[in-house]
Amino acid sequence: MSRVKSILYCILLLLAVGKAHANGHYEVVVHPDIHQETISVNVLRAIFSMRMKTWPNGHLIKVFVLPDDHPLHNDFAKEKLSVFPYQLRSTWDRLVFSGTGQAPFRVSSNEEMLKKIANTPGAIGYLETVYINDDLHVLKIK
Repeated sequence: MSRVKSILYCILLLLAVGKAHANGHYEVVVHPDIHQETISVNVLRAIFSMRMKTWPNGHLIKVFVLPDDHPLHNDFAKEKLSVFPYQLRSTWDRLVFSGTGQAPFRVSSNEEMLKKIANTPGAIGYLETVYINDDLHVLKIK
């Protein structure tokens, strides 16, 4: 019986460590011309709901996202924006169908996200930490 308890404790420990790791496995990243260190949750929500169109330095904001069914997109929407991915999609669709705005640019992978943000002035997105390099600037959420 103690062997079963030991195995259960190990499984619970692994699950707890895995969840703690999952919450810190990505960052909000921007093109290096954005000289901002922090961003508030409200501003981040405004950017990703396509309501905020320019950075304080005057650059147009170019929003990049992963597909709606990508696990990282799901984590980002829920953890950083406190919305469900379908709520973001609904907001974007409403902008597009009403003719009052556009949806963010969709990329298919972390690699493509890295390239697009590094090469697009004013770009913002989210990226797994293993892909972040000196071509990007990480924003801390306050």
